[in-house]
Amino acid sequence: MSEAGFRNVISRRPLSLICIVMLGLALSGCASKGRLTTGSIPSTSKPLESMNAAELHSAAESMGRAYDRNTKDPSTGMKYASVLTMSGRSEQALAVMQQVAIHNPNNRTVLAAYGKALAGAAQFDKALGAIRRAQTPDRPDWQLLSAEGAILDQMDNPSGARERYRKALDIRPNEPSILSNLGMSYLLQGDLRTAETYLKSAVQQPGADSRVRQNLALVVGLQGRFQEAEQIAGAELSPKQAKANVDYLRSMLSQQNAWNKLKDSDKNATN
Repeated sequence: MSEAGFRNVISRRPLSLICIVMLGLALSGCASKGRLTTGSIPSTSKPLESMNAAELHSAAESMGRAYDRNTKDPSTGMKYASVLTMSGRSEQALAVMQQVAIHNPNNRTVLAAYGKALAGAAQFDKALGAIRRAQTPDRPDWQLLSAEGAILDQMDNPSGARERYRKALDIRPNEPSILSNLGMSYLLQGDLRTAETYLKSAVQQPGADSRVRQNLALVVGLQGRFQEAEQIAGAELSPKQAKANVDYLRSMLSQQNAWNKLKDSDKNATN
């Protein structure tokens, strides 16, 4: 994740105790695996999470032109919405996904992505409705269960969220995006040690992507192990980007006197 993207993530909710919302990452397993590529979709040279503001702007312009050529194509629309979300343009991302959902009302992946966009705009009840409409009880979809869990976490319902994640894991054992979501669920409640356990398991699974590893770096950094966090982040980011992310996290914790709160919260969670 770029320094700008990292700052956007941190600033979404105050750092009192451990209320950090990483919506784009917590929902990483819900809509798709981020590999939406067809001949009509411009390719990007690196993951969105690693782009700086200028690169995200350029990607949004390119994806926007592809979307204008075919507003009904689900892959194009979802990728464009992802770029807009990473750029901080959540309202526009939601508008794009509304159009894609209208044109693809029976596409479960589209409905999951639409739910993600609704959640990104803090329309949690509508987000749950979109996800649940996409689900089929006789053939439950693990991605939709994981997406529902991530939304419930944003609604401060961790027990309900974790129930969904575990049902998703029953269908898709050891899926890294679900394990990551489960780890982030514990992170949001201040249980950093349990969060780290799940995230370490997630990064060891085949198919774990950059978002999972950056989540782990965040959890490790929040426990004050900044050098280790920088090493984890630096496995994919440039050394400069990784250092910038960790330096920013360190400064946020210092400025808000959050480190002592985090330690107390973590200790209480393990008692």
